[in-house]
Amino acid sequence: MIKAEHLTKKYGQKIAVNDISFQVQTGKVTGFLGPNGAGKSTTMRLMLGLNNGGGATLFNGKPLYEYRRPSKMVGVLLEAKAFHPTRSARNHLKILSTEGGIPLSRVDEVLDIVGLKAEAKKGPGKFSLGMSQRLGLAAALLAQPKYLILDEPANGLDPEGIVWLREFLKSYADKDKGVFVSSHLLSEMSLLADNVVVIGKGRVLADTSMKDFIDGNVSTSVYVRVSDKEKLIKILDQQKISYKKKNSGFEIHDSKTDKIGKLAFDNKITILELASISASLEEAFLEVTAGAEEYTGKGVNK
Repeated sequence: MIKAEHLTKKYGQKIAVNDISFQVQTGKVTGFLGPNGAGKSTTMRLMLGLNNGGGATLFNGKPLYEYRRPSKMVGVLLEAKAFHPTRSARNHLKILSTEGGIPLSRVDEVLDIVGLKAEAKKGPGKFSLGMSQRLGLAAALLAQPKYLILDEPANGLDPEGIVWLREFLKSYADKDKGVFVSSHLLSEMSLLADNVVVIGKGRVLADTSMKDFIDGNVSTSVYVRVSDKEKLIKILDQQKISYKKKNSGFEIHDSKTDKIGKLAFDNKITILELASISASLEEAFLEVTAGAEEYTGKGVNK
């Protein structure tokens, strides 16, 4: 696993990363979330030794600098346009392969994986952001590393590209490898990540499985539609069960379908529709990070 321990970074008097510790397990995708300015990019750079700061990060028990070929331990995508703009995509990867002791045959393999085989001879200076992201991911994959650390890799990708990235990263982790990825696309992250690390103002706010993060921070609700609305309202009020009208039925808070189904049955109310309302990662994220935003819109957060 990757084990980050007590990572700390100050810029003058400002603490950007404040004693952060967490783990990235193999066989899983770990999502890295936080509001703008939370310290996500700085944390990733500290993990890789690209920023000076406190703490340490161990990759399979050793710091990255102790590996002779660190690119075989971790593939990195931190900047979408980290390449010479006029050097061809293929030659950019060839230089990285030569430096990393990687067979040149691997270059065309990764270009094919990321969907850039037809663009291999073009200079990436005119690539779209999405194409640049694909080239950056190709560079990260060259050495077939044990781990991937990716900062906002979905930026600029079209919907088809986002689906491709999700499926690729999940399949990569399934090969007993680890993926650590940040993203602002919360709906996509909920489909991608097995575990989640959430930070705010430089501190860890959550470090758990995706399921436990959502279930632990968003109450369960039920949607129900019945034949006799007035009778159901009376019963809910009597039992002090919170609800609100929604469409032609009711959203009942802090309840499960079993409870509401039995309540209706016991009171001879015919149920026309009954379903759980799935909690979302966005709801859980906003709940956990409330008050931890570095930058907020006027009139939104008070």
